[in-house]
Amino acid sequence: MNGRGGHVETTTIRCWQDGPLAYLELNRPEKANAIDERMWQELRAAMQWVDRTPSIRVAILCGAGRHFCAGIDLSMLHALQRFAAAECRGRGAEQVRLMILDLQDTVTAIERCRKPVIARIHGACVGGGIDISTACDLRYCSDDAYFSVKEVDVGLTADVGTLQRLPRLIGEGMARELSYTARRFSAAEAREMRLVNRVYATVEELTSGVDELARSIAAKSPLAVRGTKEMITYMRDHSIEDGLNYIATWNAGMLLSADLEEALAAQREKRGAVFGD
Repeated sequence: MNGRGGHVETTTIRCWQDGPLAYLELNRPEKANAIDERMWQELRAAMQWVDRTPSIRVAILCGAGRHFCAGIDLSMLHALQRFAAAECRGRGAEQVRLMILDLQDTVTAIERCRKPVIARIHGACVGGGIDISTACDLRYCSDDAYFSVKEVDVGLTADVGTLQRLPRLIGEGMARELSYTARRFSAAEAREMRLVNRVYATVEELTSGVDELARSIAAKSPLAVRGTKEMITYMRDHSIEDGLNYIATWNAGMLLSADLEEALAAQREKRGAVFGD
């Protein structure tokens, strides 16, 4: 996919642009979109493409086939065993740590992207699927979706972002329950705990509804939307006082923009605003 911001070559994620929207479709349907090593790396590349392409204003992350994402490909877990055979246990452990940090960064690339990213979830959203979706700005699903923080069932402590992000979305108590038990929960329960914003009756309605929402966001001032994402993400880890200071500094540099002028002119002339990229 080419954009004014660059080019991305991916095989496990299908990337395309339709006007102001980018679509990132996890594309291993024969494996229920289980995330192998290539997909982790291509996720970061895809998010960099979205961030660096000025004409893209919103990204939609979805899955090909019957499922959103079945989690980490178990072949990666088997590959980790090679580090256990390292001559020096300390050096083997160091390599495992570096690998985990890199995988974390591929998911954090979603948050780091300046543009809003919407998770469009159907079928399974398990393990690594939770990692990815909780890093997105917004989450919507179809009624057939189901979820599981699956890592304890394969003898792991989740280490790519779920345990850091999920408690802030749904509360610590529920996050502990889901993470300790690895139990499967439904789309309705995900909506009740506010993991997803809305549940659509069908995949078709989900696709149409998320597209409509994404296009409504894309019609807003890109500079203002990017600043809003920056501020909300910043507030997760800072005090209100810090946040107020940051937005004052941010707007001191960003407020007097062409977008503000266009918004005021549109209101004055009673027309829809048209913003540049």
